[in-house]
Amino acid sequence: MTGGYLIDTHVWLWYGLENPRLKVPAREAIERAVKAGGLAVSIMSLWEISLLESKGQIILGMSAEEWLVEALKLPNLVVLPLELSIILNAHRLPGNFHADPADRLIVATARHQRLALITDDRKILDYARQGHLRAHATGDKELLST
Repeated sequence: MTGGYLIDTHVWLWYGLENPRLKVPAREAIERAVKAGGLAVSIMSLWEISLLESKGQIILGMSAEEWLVEALKLPNLVVLPLELSIILNAHRLPGNFHADPADRLIVATARHQRLALITDDRKILDYARQGHLRAHATGDKELLST
């Protein structure tokens, strides 16, 4: 998959739960990407959601399994698998990036697939400013024109 967006775990949650923390530029970009067939999530996001729900760190209003089954019905949403090259590159990311394994795998997936990542994770956005990743905060006005 080339072109389009990979959405970070929290962005997918905000979109699926209609959370007002998801700003208009990101919501509109996601909706355009759904129509164009250019929206993806990493398989790691499914794992993260399941883990967070099991620890009581997020409330979905249903089990993680039920939420994921419903969320995966979004038309044209692509779940990107972990490929060997992504796994190997996740621990060899250029520049300075923090050690969270899920974030590293999501970033490595975006880089491998040449997708822009939509996130509000400050550490990921700081990493993108180093020039190693295309990323947008959810309020980034550039999302309105892409």
